[in-house]
Amino acid sequence: MTNLRFQVVEEAFRKKPLEVKVPAERPYEFFGKNVFNREKMYKYLPKDVYEKLVDVIDNGTRLDRSIADAVAAGIKQWAVENGVTHYTHWFQPLTEGTAEKHDSFIEHDYKGGMVEEFSGKLLVQQEPDASSFPNGGIRNTFEARGYSAWDPTSPVFIIDDTLCIPTIFISYTGEALDYKAPLLRTLHAVNVAATDVCRYFYPDVKKVQSNLGWEQEYFLVDEGLYSARPDLMLTGRTLMGHDSAKNQQMDDHYFGIIPDRVQAFMKDLEIKALELAIPCKTRHNEVAPNQFELAPIYEETNLAVDHNMLLMSLMKRVARKHGFRVLLHEKPFAGINGSGKHNNWSLSTDTGVLLHGPGKTPVDNLRFVVFIVETLMGVYRHNGLLKASIMSATNAHRLGANEAPPAIISSFLGKQLSELLDHIEMSDKDELFNIVGKQSMKLEIPEIPELLIDNTDRNRTSPFAFTGNRFEFRAVGSEANCASAMIALNSAVAEALVSFKERVDALIEKGEDKTSAIIDVIREDIKTCRPVRFDGNGYSDEWVEEARKRGLDCETSCPVIFERYLDEDSVSMFESLNVMSRKELEARNEVKWETYTKKIQIEARVMGDLSMNHIIPVATHYQSKLLKNVENMRNIFPTEKADRLSARNIKLIEEIAERTAAIERGVEELVAARKVANKIESEHEKAIAYHDNVAPKMETIRYQIDKLELIVEDQLWTLPKYRELLFIR
Repeated sequence: MTNLRFQVVEEAFRKKPLEVKVPAERPYEFFGKNVFNREKMYKYLPKDVYEKLVDVIDNGTRLDRSIADAVAAGIKQWAVENGVTHYTHWFQPLTEGTAEKHDSFIEHDYKGGMVEEFSGKLLVQQEPDASSFPNGGIRNTFEARGYSAWDPTSPVFIIDDTLCIPTIFISYTGEALDYKAPLLRTLHAVNVAATDVCRYFYPDVKKVQSNLGWEQEYFLVDEGLYSARPDLMLTGRTLMGHDSAKNQQMDDHYFGIIPDRVQAFMKDLEIKALELAIPCKTRHNEVAPNQFELAPIYEETNLAVDHNMLLMSLMKRVARKHGFRVLLHEKPFAGINGSGKHNNWSLSTDTGVLLHGPGKTPVDNLRFVVFIVETLMGVYRHNGLLKASIMSATNAHRLGANEAPPAIISSFLGKQLSELLDHIEMSDKDELFNIVGKQSMKLEIPEIPELLIDNTDRNRTSPFAFTGNRFEFRAVGSEANCASAMIALNSAVAEALVSFKERVDALIEKGEDKTSAIIDVIREDIKTCRPVRFDGNGYSDEWVEEARKRGLDCETSCPVIFERYLDEDSVSMFESLNVMSRKELEARNEVKWETYTKKIQIEARVMGDLSMNHIIPVATHYQSKLLKNVENMRNIFPTEKADRLSARNIKLIEEIAERTAAIERGVEELVAARKVANKIESEHEKAIAYHDNVAPKMETIRYQIDKLELIVEDQLWTLPKYRELLFIR
């Protein structure tokens, strides 16, 4: 075969599962093997240093620089014993990925030799060159450097021969240039606000933390097929490709038997993840062919975000070892489901989960209602901002596509909880709350025990659904940094809790009983946030009209949605909570608009290249074969008979000519639209131009290409087709 496509398909079919070396120990025995966790802290640090470091981690006290050298010495000893030669400050810039610069431990001994050193100064802070990271104009050229500073609440870990130190990343003038710094600030804000409210009910509560359980969806494709698709390699998605006759319509892939090669990959990935203390729990086939999911046990939000970023990097490395490529793009294939990253969010104290309900006493029930309602208040007041926090050029393909939550933020509570809030709003405030627990359901099958049915149920069309003891923020995209959504959500909830407490305290100061004051404010907030509560079908056209009437943000343009970060309500919230300043928000929006433009720009260039250098040459080559056939028929038969016998080929020749001409015109228009957009100086306006005038032209070109794929001889088509990309194991 001369066609590369057939070669890589044949090779993919022949590949066997890679043998995975499984540790002799049980998972709990090697869990955290490559992490400097508390067990190793206790072993390698002096007792007083260990206690001070644990106090920093548990109670948020400021790190005492005087212990930094002792901590660094302990970490270095552990690292060297595990074959480490280099260290890096591992951070999360505004590129949606992670960054690292590796330095070795070696230093001059001033005797002509070298020694291995790692001081507290090197552990705590570094000054990497930050000139090429996105900053949105927040730094001058002469202030190009940035500072990375150790985050002791996220433990250091080892990858190969390198010690990785989780850090924040800030500019020379102190503004955040990453996701971790504002995330830590918002986690502090929600801790303070929620702890204050908790003490209405439980005076002994010392701390409230935000918890996150992400569900990572992803696609796997054979590495050879991936390499034969320039669009996949350069953009992460297929810019062209007709539906396979069979895709996901049979629902036979979902929860099906995991293919052997994929199982080997999953096993290898889980072992390496567990060694890094990423608590992998669930793995399964997802809805679309070649789509899968991995989910961990819940963790504190900062650690969970770090683990997700680390896992996405780890997935790519392990996949290549097994002859796969991981696709984290939210919509790599048209016509089948895309990939999300559901963020299951909750709040918990040092004594229990605040969203867990119902309780056993009226106090527990009132606490449960307060935190549910104030979460809804945050979502209602900032529904546009929450949408902006999960929006991107890639996630825009998925949202609102009747496979993922719509591009309107609403919350599903379930019938019983909704009725409870309605009852509180309308009832006498002296009534006690009686919340029924899980209902039992008996099935008429002797072998099946009695089941407990969660009263909240589930609603797959809701972007923010309550699911028993947490809210599931389902709109987050597969390749996104979870921190973006968590920064917005925790800030919105913190602001709502601060407002709640101020209003309750004001009533108490006027002489009202505490419980009565709480119920008064809750009743007011239930009424206020009612528009964001929706238990119906979020995919319906009727809901879009209803949402507009309710005053919810229904915008669908990605660049316009980003504007919500600069709304006065958003700026006021972030600044009042000390999460981000107006300057930082403006800079981040510049980065968002510029990133959006660049992604569409790259896709447009790839589309033009493939159209002119792959598609049209292949189509015209096939057209020439058809023309030769018609010519030969006319040489053998009378013209009338030859034309009758060649009618189908003549029709195809005409159709190919029309479609290739349409593609050429489309590419010319696409290039012209790009040139016009590129002249716009404002990143904001340029992004809008790319959204409105450039991106739609790619869809027009794709339509013609996908039609040609059905016409052109299969032996000539150079790009692997959907039936090959999606069904090779």
